[in-house]
This record gives sequence, C-alpha cells and structure tokens, in this order.
Amino acid sequence: MENNIQIQTEVEDKDLQRKEFVRFDLHQRIEHIVLLAAFTILAVTGLPQKFPTSPISQSIIRGFSGIETARSIHHIFAVILLVVSIYHVIDVLYRIVVLRVDWSMIPVVEDFKHFFHDLGYYFGVHKHKAYYPRYNYVEKVEYLAVVWGTIIMAITGFIMWNPIAVTKYLPGQIIPASKTAHGGEAILAVLSIIIWHFYHVHLRQFNKSMFIGKISRIEMEEEHPAELAQIESMYVSLPEEKVIRQRQKIFFPIAIFITLIFGLGLIWFVTLEDTAITTIPKGETANIYVPITPTPKPSATPTTTQAPGEQVAEESWDGKYQAMFDNRCGTCHGFTSVGGLSLATYRSALQGGKSGPAIVPGDPDASVLVQIQSTGKHPGQLTIDELNQVIQWILAGAPEN
Repeated sequence: MENNIQIQTEVEDKDLQRKEFVRFDLHQRIEHIVLLAAFTILAVTGLPQKFPTSPISQSIIRGFSGIETARSIHHIFAVILLVVSIYHVIDVLYRIVVLRVDWSMIPVVEDFKHFFHDLGYYFGVHKHKAYYPRYNYVEKVEYLAVVWGTIIMAITGFIMWNPIAVTKYLPGQIIPASKTAHGGEAILAVLSIIIWHFYHVHLRQFNKSMFIGKISRIEMEEEHPAELAQIESMYVSLPEEKVIRQRQKIFFPIAIFITLIFGLGLIWFVTLEDTAITTIPKGETANIYVPITPTPKPSATPTTTQAPGEQVAEESWDGKYQAMFDNRCGTCHGFTSVGGLSLATYRSALQGGKSGPAIVPGDPDASVLVQIQSTGKHPGQLTIDELNQVIQWILAGAPEN
C-alpha cells in the first residue's frame, strides 16, 4: 500500500513539474519580434554611419549599395520602431485600464529589498535568492532602459532628421550634441544587449518564453516563485466578460484618439522637411561652357625657372584634380559612391554613375560633373574659379598624369 502511494506521489510530482504557464500572449510575442528586427537593422545601418572610416563600416555600406540606401533603410526601421512604441503604449493602457493587470514593470520598494537580499545571497549571508514576482528588478531595469533609450533616440533622431526646422528655435549646437547623444546611446544599447541581455536570457539559461509564450513550472519556481505561489493560490483572476465589455466601451474611443494624436505626430516627424541635403541655400552659379582664351606665345627668354613638363603635371588628375575632388566630393562620391558615382580614381570618374560619365575628355558639355556643378545647387559645390579650371582641364583632354 505504501509503495502504491509513493508511486502515485512520484507520478503527480512529475506531472506537476511538466506543467506550463502562459507568460506572454501572441500580441506580446509579435511585438517583441518586430522590436528585435527593428533594433537589429537600426544597429547594422546606424553604427557604420557613426564610424564611416572603419573598413567594416565601409564593407557594410557597400553591401547596402551605398550610404543613401543605408540611410533610407535606417529611416524606415526608425519609423517601425516608433510604430511599435505607440502600439506598446496602447497595449499597456488596455491591460491596466480594462483588464486591471498590475503595472508590474514599474520598480517598487520590494525590488530594492530583493536587490539587497540577492547581494546577501552572493556573499553567503542568505541561503537562497529573493522570491521574485512576475518581473524581477533586473528585468524592470532592462525594460526601463528600452523605454528611456527609445525616447532619447526619437528626440535626437528628430533633431538630426529635421535640422533646419529645429535650429529656427534652438541654437545650432543642438545638432552636433544630438548626433553625439544618438551615437552614444546606440553604442550603449548594442553593448547592453550583447553583454547583458544575451548572457542572462540566452546563454546562462535559454528562456524560450518570449518565443513560445510559455514557461515551465521548474523555471517558475526558480525565476518567479512569488508569482507561482500567487497563481497556485488562485489569487489571480480576470474580470468577468460583462465588466470587460463595459470598460472597452470607454477605453476604445480614448485609445483611438491617442492613436490619432501619435499617428499625426509620427507623420509630422517624417515629413516636416526634406533633410538639410536637399534644402541648402542656393550656391554659386556658373556657365556650363567657358571659352578658352588664346594661349600667349612663349617669349624668347623664359621668365621662370619652371622645369619642362612641370605645368602639364600640375594641371592633371594626379597633380591637382584628384585632391580637389577628394576635398569637395569625397564624402558622398568616395567609397560610398552616391548615385553609383565614385571619384576615388581616374578610371571611376571617366566611367561615371547612373547619370552618365562624370568626365568626358575634351567635352565639358557631356561631362555630368560639369552639368551638376553648373547648377550651383550641389552640396559639394565648387567655386566658380574651380569649375572654370575643371572645364579647361577637360577641354585639354583631362590628362591623368
């Protein structure tokens, strides 16, 4: 008889240990996956822009077919991140207002007690860790870090996305300050995920609950014993369907209003201006074609001690114009090749980009570089004197060396 009781007890214990609890519903899991994807793409497209001279960054930018594509993808996933944030706010309000779930991600006094209790456990004062509720203090800190980081990135991103509008009301120093804060917060977030989150959630003990939605009783006993005791005591209960419907009638109009406000704010965020690149003040203008003045005949007696061929070497790609283009155009038309155009080498300049050859020896009218520069509206605008020199160099056959 005692053996039968013992066997039955063991079976019940095994069934109890195999029991699972729902920790995250489908909406929360989808939200987490979208957040994970957005964060990853933002890091991959953003950090190379912060460290553009790094070989790794240049390889990543080339993989995205240039800085323009990488920047566009960065902007798209920034909008996705903000949409997820808006959805999260509405979802949290629904759970608190309609379902009357405790706001369990906000730190309370008990969290500080748990922290000091754990310190005592690590130093051998206590025999066990603190009995955590649904979320422990580590998870709450991570959550608040995501909230804080998203706010910082949104504000600084808005400033960099709309610099002209912002500097109408704030001093110009806000732009480089925002760039520094944006990049610093990005580095902090990436390192936090790789060093802290990956270790505690994926390496120390792989927690699958955010992907499958459930957690085993063994994991509950170890990670959230206070919540387990609360569930098994039948203390947790949801309101009746009738009560939920009554609360929904009040909540949904408010949620729609909040969503409209946030949505209009997001549209304003994205469309306020075309970015500083396309809204710069009008630059200098110049004619596409400048006639060549007759070359004066050399005098019988040289007036300078210039070595034969020295002037020719100076008025060449290697002697002068490569350095000029690197200085004026290297940011966009170096390794990044905006528009498919690279002026890093003489061969790539002759080949040109999507609009055609940048330099056509002997024909400045057909040279895209001259056409673009002659409008006076290019971000890397040459001066009139520099443009005239380039035109005369092209008319002379655009010698390389």
